[in-house]
Amino acid sequence: MESPEYELMHAVEDRMWWYRGLRKLAAGQLAHALSSAPASGPVMDAGCGTGGMLRVLGANVAGRVTLGLDFNPVAAAMALAKAGRPVMSGSVNEMPVGDGMLGGYVSLDVLCHAGVQPERALSEARRCLQPGAVAVLNLPAYAWMFSAHDRRTQNARRFTRGEARALMARHGFRTLRASYWNMFLFPLMLLHRLIERDDAKSDVREYPRWQNVIFSAALTVERAIIATGISLPFGGSLLIVAVRQG
Repeated sequence: MESPEYELMHAVEDRMWWYRGLRKLAAGQLAHALSSAPASGPVMDAGCGTGGMLRVLGANVAGRVTLGLDFNPVAAAMALAKAGRPVMSGSVNEMPVGDGMLGGYVSLDVLCHAGVQPERALSEARRCLQPGAVAVLNLPAYAWMFSAHDRRTQNARRFTRGEARALMARHGFRTLRASYWNMFLFPLMLLHRLIERDDAKSDVREYPRWQNVIFSAALTVERAIIATGISLPFGGSLLIVAVRQG
């Protein structure tokens, strides 16, 4: 992303409803999957940005220590300061991690980035993960929803559930969960996409407190539904939980 977007993310990610909802959803699904996983290595937040998710994960998840990786050294430094966890500067396309060293892998809106090669990144993830290790990914949904926000944040691609499942399978992952989310707010998101200008700013910004409260409540309900094992049929984003096959 452009430096101003990193700075904006760093400033608002702990308060903004979308980041808070995503991280609670991903952290909960990760902890649940790891609780029965045989792999025991560290959990890496691959493409950790400015460290918001890494701070949510804390020092360990299900007994496995956490660490981060980001291509941008400025973002990596911000993540280190924010989360207090080890953070490496490097690319998800070629991770500075030995074979089979990891027990978990988190990738939140990373495979969509213009600087990332999804096929290569997942090959690297498989190389670095132990058999039975858990991978949790979040992806923006539907190519037809491409927007000014995507351009501002250098997103190059969006995914359907079928596309994501096929991509994971090609690289030796078995998908356990594949659920869309941000379903209740999807009509508002679609309307915003239809009326926004081509030069609009990204969606990352300060929101009024009342909007944060209402939008967060919608995501709380969705998170509870997904936790029961139900996968939502549509939404602005797509969460994948998978295991690295032997």
